[in-house]
Amino acid sequence: MYTCTSGEIQGATLWLVVCGAAALIVAALVTLACWIARRRNSLAHKLGGKRGPDKALVFQPPRRATAVRSPGSATHYLRKSPSPTAPAPPAPPAQVNTPPAQPPLNNSATTPTGCNSPHSPIAPTEPTPLSKELADANATEKTKVAEPENTDGRLGDLHFKLRYENEKNALVVSVVSCQGLPGREPAGPDPYVKLQLLPDKQHKVKTRVVRKTRCPVYDEDFTFYGIAPHQITAITLHFVVLSFDRYSRDEIIGEVVSPLLNLQLHSGEAMALCREIQPRSLKMRSVGRGEVLVSLCWQPAAARLTVVLLKARNLPKMDVTGLADPYVKMYLLYNGQRIAKKKTHVKKRTLNPVFNESFVFEVPAAPNATLDHVSLELLVLDWDRVTKNEVIGRLELGCSGAGSARHHWREVQAAPRRQIADWHKLKE
Repeated sequence: MYTCTSGEIQGATLWLVVCGAAALIVAALVTLACWIARRRNSLAHKLGGKRGPDKALVFQPPRRATAVRSPGSATHYLRKSPSPTAPAPPAPPAQVNTPPAQPPLNNSATTPTGCNSPHSPIAPTEPTPLSKELADANATEKTKVAEPENTDGRLGDLHFKLRYENEKNALVVSVVSCQGLPGREPAGPDPYVKLQLLPDKQHKVKTRVVRKTRCPVYDEDFTFYGIAPHQITAITLHFVVLSFDRYSRDEIIGEVVSPLLNLQLHSGEAMALCREIQPRSLKMRSVGRGEVLVSLCWQPAAARLTVVLLKARNLPKMDVTGLADPYVKMYLLYNGQRIAKKKTHVKKRTLNPVFNESFVFEVPAAPNATLDHVSLELLVLDWDRVTKNEVIGRLELGCSGAGSARHHWREVQAAPRRQIADWHKLKE
């Protein structure tokens, strides 16, 4: 007869314990799943209300927002916010809504657009006013209203305001806008305004650039402190309107000179002014661009050209004070390419500057080096702290030059190692 050993009894007992534990785990998981399902069903039933749990979580697409008019109130439309630089759009003309199949009431039935009432006996056959306004706004975004071009030769007007504050000894100048600026491109210039106080020329400020418009709006305030009441009459406002150019020198549109001598400024009260923009280049054309005295010395053995810029005279007035801040830039050109650059110091507040500065240019070494392929370009500029410096005039010395410039260059070639000086007129 077979007898169970103690090892077999222990193995059977262990197997029963493992099976019991597994059964308990499975039962616990089933119970948890049932509880979660019941919980979700009860929650869905609460959210669904009378629609039932099967319709509680049905996805519904969002409804489009619409404008609602309150009963008895005037009709309001959604309008596009106007651009600060764009002209005000004209008011829409009244339109006539005539039903095609009904006779007119009282021999006339004219209703302006936007005045149809929901209680009107005539039902409108056209789209609602809201849809018309939205369509007009979309059309405005796609097509900009073309600004009128200035064809009468005027440069436009500058609008600004003045205010003086006694307690702060401060003059506040508000650059408001420009109107009717000229523009070569169809989209218009990129204008900004530069302002300085004369005669000191110490305070210089400028507005931001407004892109692609002939009627820019700035509304920028500039406060100048340390101005006593008795000093106001001696101040002159000098505005220069420019068009920004990212790739070259900014173009000067014109200027406005406004003395404060005859203005009665009361403390805290703003005075609005409008001045016509005047061309700035007329003064240069009438008086010329001045002359410059240059001395040259050519050393063939060292392939070296010495340039001494002595002085200039009769430079044009660059502001209403009758003065300028001139300096000179020099470029050495070899076969038409700029290979070296020098410049003088700035001479403040003068039309007849004296430089007396010497510069040495190294000409590319070559057998039997000459000046046949070398030229010298001089630019006389008016220094400005705020904006780009303005070119007063230019001079080109070389074999390809004309008049006195070419004659001077030939003399230097014919007499090496000698300093030869001559006056030359500046050109545009």
